Amino acid sequence: MSRRKKLINNTDIPQHKIEAIARCIMPDILAFYESEEGQREFAEWKKRREAEKQKDKTE
Repeated sequence: MSRRKKLINNTDIPQHKIEAIARCIMPDILAFYESEEGQREFAEWKKRREAEKQKDKTE
C-alpha cells in the first residue's frame, strides 16, 4: 500500500479549493509543456538554471 505525500498548506485557503483550482489548470499546463513553445522555454529555463549553478560553484 502506498502512502500519500503529506500536503503542506500554510495559507488560509482550504485544501479542497487549492485542489479544485489545480484540476482546472493542469490540462493547460500539460498542453503548454507538450507544445514546441513550452519545450523551448523549458530548455531555456534549464540552461539558465545550470548557468546559475555553475556561477554559484565558482563563487
